[in-house]
Amino acid sequence: MPDHVYKSIELTGSSTRSVEEAVQNAIGRAAKTVHNLRWFEVTSVRGHIEDGRVAHWQVTLKVGFTLDE
Repeated sequence: MPDHVYKSIELTGSSTRSVEEAVQNAIGRAAKTVHNLRWFEVTSVRGHIEDGRVAHWQVTLKVGFTLDE
């Protein structure tokens, strides 16, 4: 296995359904323009409240990808 060098970026995904969907939304969107995505780390979870209920989830991720040779 060759040694890798990674670059990391910060993303924030959102969803009205769940934290997991917010993560999937962020990674799915990033994958359209950033290639070689390899790992992610959730760094924060937030929510928006409307009328006493959770209306919206926001999840901030650190996402790593390998650099091209």
